[in-house]
Amino acid sequence: TSSGINAEWPLRPGDKISLRVMTLTPSISSVETKEGVAVTCSGVAQVCVMKEPQMLEFAAEQFVGKSQAQLEEIILQTIEGHFRAILGTMTVEEIYSDREGFATNVRAIAGPDVSKMGIRIISFVIQNITDNVDYLKSLGVKRAAEVKRDAEIGVANSAAISGSKTAEAERERMESKYACDALIAENKRSYELKQAEFSQEVNMKKAEAELAYELQAAKEQQSIKDEKMQIEVVEKRKKYRLRLCVDTTA
Repeated sequence: TSSGINAEWPLRPGDKISLRVMTLTPSISSVETKEGVAVTCSGVAQVCVMKEPQMLEFAAEQFVGKSQAQLEEIILQTIEGHFRAILGTMTVEEIYSDREGFATNVRAIAGPDVSKMGIRIISFVIQNITDNVDYLKSLGVKRAAEVKRDAEIGVANSAAISGSKTAEAERERMESKYACDALIAENKRSYELKQAEFSQEVNMKKAEAELAYELQAAKEQQSIKDEKMQIEVVEKRKKYRLRLCVDTTA
């Protein structure tokens, strides 16, 4: 099959080679892998005739006089040959787990060979891989089990890490709380001590003030008594003098 821009390059009168992109479907059947497991593989390749003058000469040497179908068949057989050879050097696990790497190897090894015919491999991808003994199916089941196991281990590890972080956070929270409580208790004790000291000082000042008041009051009372006594003495002297004067006059 073919696809792409429909263009042709004239070689000599009557000779033409298509420059359009060609889509090929290389397929190999029952090829033994490195482990001896027979597999069937198919792929899709996009190829074209290179437009550089030297490459066009190579293409002309190979394909002038051949039909488009013959041209594509030659390229297809070349790619399939490398496809088969590379498959025999790989394990089923390698093919199954790294299709892109497998396709890259085919493109890298087949590329220089087809370039000698003036052909470029634009792209190559693995489309399908099968076997007759369900080896690939077993690998898929195994891989699925491994993925599930790894996921469960990941969840368990995540839960363990999360639990550890939670416990650590709780420990730090409790340490912070204890430190805060201790600071509050210390501040409260300090406040109460200062309050007691202040109350004691106030009471002492109050007692001193009351004592000073009582002393002052006692002094004042005593002063009043002394003044009364002096007044009484003065009064008695006046009465005594007055009596003397009366007696003398009589």
